[in-house]
Amino acid sequence: MRALIVDDSRAIRGIIKKMLGEIGFETIEAAHGTEAIERLRDGGPVDVMLVDWNMPEMNGFDFLCYVRGNPDYKNVPLMMVTSETEMAQMARALEAGANEYVMKPFTKEAIADKLALLGVVP
Repeated sequence: MRALIVDDSRAIRGIIKKMLGEIGFETIEAAHGTEAIERLRDGGPVDVMLVDWNMPEMNGFDFLCYVRGNPDYKNVPLMMVTSETEMAQMARALEAGANEYVMKPFTKEAIADKLALLGVVP
């Protein structure tokens, strides 16, 4: 299975990539929403997306809205993995089509549990 990791922090992308690799995922990465759209176009299908909220160029919420508005990606599970802890932000993301929401800092178990809830396990 393939996962798209979208986060402007190279360190966070590396942590998530390592966690997902241990679970059995292949990963592709992007530093912001615009780059993530390019990765989706050029990199082939993905089974799940893990997306940060606060990023340059295109933030995670705008990327979420793009994905949910695109018939090619609208059904791909998307998990927000972010430091946004405001309940209003969480509600906004879920209303816009995020399937799950994980707040930083997180553990491998938390990510694995959310992936299992989404039915996305290798």
